[in-house]
Amino acid sequence: MEEKDTDIEKEEDMSKINELIVISGKGGTGKTTIVSAFASLAKNKIMADCDVDAADLHLIMNPEIRHRENFIGGTRAVLNQDKCIKCGKCIELCRFDAIKDDFCIEEPYCEGCSVCSYFCPVKAITMEDSISGEIFISDTRFGPFVHAKLGIAQENSGKLVTEVRKKAKKLAEENKFNLIIIDGSPGTGCPVIASLAGATSVLIVTEPTLSGIHDMKRVVELSKNFSINPSVCINKYDINIELSKKIEDYCMKNSVDFYGRLPYDENTTKAMVARKTIIEYSSGEFSNSIKGIWIKLEEKLEI
Repeated sequence: MEEKDTDIEKEEDMSKINELIVISGKGGTGKTTIVSAFASLAKNKIMADCDVDAADLHLIMNPEIRHRENFIGGTRAVLNQDKCIKCGKCIELCRFDAIKDDFCIEEPYCEGCSVCSYFCPVKAITMEDSISGEIFISDTRFGPFVHAKLGIAQENSGKLVTEVRKKAKKLAEENKFNLIIIDGSPGTGCPVIASLAGATSVLIVTEPTLSGIHDMKRVVELSKNFSINPSVCINKYDINIELSKKIEDYCMKNSVDFYGRLPYDENTTKAMVARKTIIEYSSGEFSNSIKGIWIKLEEKLEI
């Protein structure tokens, strides 16, 4: 009986899907460079780009799109000119100045609040689904890749992040992958919250600057609010050794796992220009340090 229970536990471990989210408190810390490097090193995984407001992982992954679909982010008001009696009630009530004096609705200004539709006396305004972007499922040299594109001046990026994660998880279940590596959004806003909910592990990428440290602390607290004990690594640690030491001290005092330091390396930029990961492009100190961080993450995720 005990042997059967052990077998069942092993099967459950094999079927468990880990979601590793790589985030940062601010933009420009090198998050995408690190995620793409992990894609070079990891086995049995799917990649996902949840930085939908400024997606760029596809520039390195060079994906071949095999499925695409529209993302419905909300609704927009549509005015039927044949029904409209030009009473001006909609212009009076719209707080976003989306309806102009000629009774035309300028879509970029419409927030989809439905006030105009609700109060129109002749029901000339209806609310219709608004296409806010696209979601893609692609093949890459490192395996499947789920990514998205948010339209210009469109919102609901948090909802789009959730959809990307759902599709990545479904794809992982169907193909028996046990790891999803996610390039998350910077900051602490809605897209980051949508990235963190239900995540297995979080790696925070920071840099030794005052703003980098300040924003790292905010993301650490946010992660802990989701009952996730995050890990931290410092990119470009050698541009300010003193502040790098402060980051390590903060991690030690606050029981945050510190996973390593990455040096400033111009090869990271050259690799991106060549549409390669740093692991593919160079075998120097940066690549070796990334490998060390990845080994620690493998141990933490038990993969």
